[in-house]
Amino acid sequence: MLVSLKKFRVKVGRGISRIRQRFSSSNNRFLAYLAILGPGIIAANAGNDASGIATYSSIGAAYGYDLLCAFLPMTVSLIVVQEMCVRMGVVTGKGLADLIREHFGVRWTALVMFALLIANTGVIISEFVGIAQASELFGIPRYLTVPITAFFIWWLVVKGTQKRVEQFFLALSLVFFCYIISAFLAKPDWELVGESFLKPQFHKFDRTYLFIVMALIGTTITPFMQVFVQSSVVEKGLDKDDYPLARADVIVGTIFACCIAAFIVISTAATLNKIGVTEIDSAATAAEALVPVAGQYAKYLFALGLFGAAMLAMGVLPLATAYSLSEALGFEKGLSHSFREAPIFIGIFTTLIVIGVLVALIPNIPQIQLLLVTQSINGILLPFILVAIVLLASNREIMGEYKNSFFYNCLAWLITIIVSILSLMLIGNTIIGML
Repeated sequence: MLVSLKKFRVKVGRGISRIRQRFSSSNNRFLAYLAILGPGIIAANAGNDASGIATYSSIGAAYGYDLLCAFLPMTVSLIVVQEMCVRMGVVTGKGLADLIREHFGVRWTALVMFALLIANTGVIISEFVGIAQASELFGIPRYLTVPITAFFIWWLVVKGTQKRVEQFFLALSLVFFCYIISAFLAKPDWELVGESFLKPQFHKFDRTYLFIVMALIGTTITPFMQVFVQSSVVEKGLDKDDYPLARADVIVGTIFACCIAAFIVISTAATLNKIGVTEIDSAATAAEALVPVAGQYAKYLFALGLFGAAMLAMGVLPLATAYSLSEALGFEKGLSHSFREAPIFIGIFTTLIVIGVLVALIPNIPQIQLLLVTQSINGILLPFILVAIVLLASNREIMGEYKNSFFYNCLAWLITIIVSILSLMLIGNTIIGML
């Protein structure tokens, strides 16, 4: 009896020890994830910028819940693209522009980086305009908020450390929960929402519908996100051992960002589409239009989300541009460097901030026309960036055992071809619309 009792106690002790080990291991993994957390979440959320919010609002207003089904393949596509960039960053220790310059030549890199500079400058200006519109929804003039927020972001990046900047960007990402709350305030038909995710709805072929579908793709996968996420991983010093957690960061960040985009569509579909408001020219217009249906709280939540989203993007976009140009030209770069150590990097970042402020303060700036032009440039650039990413990620000499598998490569090329075709169609459609 005593022997049996001792055996039982030994077994119980071993069981508790295993549970403690597992719990401890789980805690260690969680703490490790928190340490690595950042690049994937920040890059994905920066894609939900002022122009992105305007696009998602337009989709919900014009087509209700019908395009929610597109978010599932878009989420998978963005995860695949971002994951390849993160993998290249941890394996090679180099940014995307660095690898493009080394393996495709200086001329090719110069052309791609010039297009990226022009496109990103236009989008940066639109982010400052988004800040202005959001502040005016709260009754605060843009001439006060735009310079103050611009100086704060500049000071944070130039005077802060990589860790501090990353923590601030992560904190800003929390503001996107405003769109989840505003969606619930709109009281949508959740059963219909669920059906729309699983059952595609097709409309008659017309130019407007085609444009909105292509804009949805273009808003979700943009070149600056790939540049930023890879450069951030490199600057953070992540290596091959960190790859599993860095990949988890990308997956979690992408799913969260795409869910937020879907909630924006749901909130405007349940309100604006329901009352027949089908045309939205900006995120600020969408916020104002929510008032008759969802009330003032929905408007202010939407405006707060717009302010936070634009502020996050107005920090990430100049950084992504400074990273890419510095890497392409072979100059020192990084958030931990002073102006003396990285004058080109800090100079590019500062110049883009100043341009964004000055242009955003111009009264009645044609934001829609500006976005159309930059969207077209991004549409031209995106196929080249995607092709370069797939070729680099599948190169054994660069990636070794971490290169794309055969199945992964097939999926990556399929995404590249589909997104490239849609991007080129969007450019053609935009040009026809301008003419």
